[in-house]
Amino acid sequence: MKLFTFYRSSAAYRVRIALNLKNIAYESVPVDLRAGAQRDAHYLARNPQGLVPSLEDGGTTLNQSLAILEYLDEKHPEPPLLPGSALDRARVRALALAVACDLHPLNNQRVLNYLRTTLGQDESVIDAWYRHWIAAGLGALEQMAQHTSDGRYLYGGRITLADVCLIPQMFNARRFNCDLAPYSTLRSVVAFLETHPAFAAAAPAAQPDAP
Repeated sequence: MKLFTFYRSSAAYRVRIALNLKNIAYESVPVDLRAGAQRDAHYLARNPQGLVPSLEDGGTTLNQSLAILEYLDEKHPEPPLLPGSALDRARVRALALAVACDLHPLNNQRVLNYLRTTLGQDESVIDAWYRHWIAAGLGALEQMAQHTSDGRYLYGGRITLADVCLIPQMFNARRFNCDLAPYSTLRSVVAFLETHPAFAAAAPAAQPDAP
């Protein structure tokens, strides 16, 4: 497998965690988002959205991190990222989607760059935007987690898709100096899982394209 990635992309971070958890060997192919490599014609032929990650497996390319994660889980079912029952799977997906669909897209690099360049907003406005949506998203997720987490995992006493989405988002929140004090359950999960070898090896600082 080849993973087209950027060390600081939270979506790519999710896929790196899953590949590590499942002990799947892969080649990391950096796509420098800072230099605009995602808009190169060659890369756009692979991913018309101009986003990372993309995963190449046997000549087939897959895009969108959540689709890739479920593909990996179906093709390499151990250890599973989703629980056994339909209800539990739905609840785990709800936690994961709260991050991947409601929180992360509002604070993605291309959104912040649009605010910065096209709309001419200064960094104080952009920081306020980022922190507002982090607080809204993590506040809701914290309330959900208080009913589902044991303090080590977001759901069900083991690693799930929800944890794979949470850790990169919390990394980004720390990078932007967001106040995480109100989210004690989420912070507990992060403190526990960031020491797990699969999560540690997927961290931005551990990637070959990290500065």
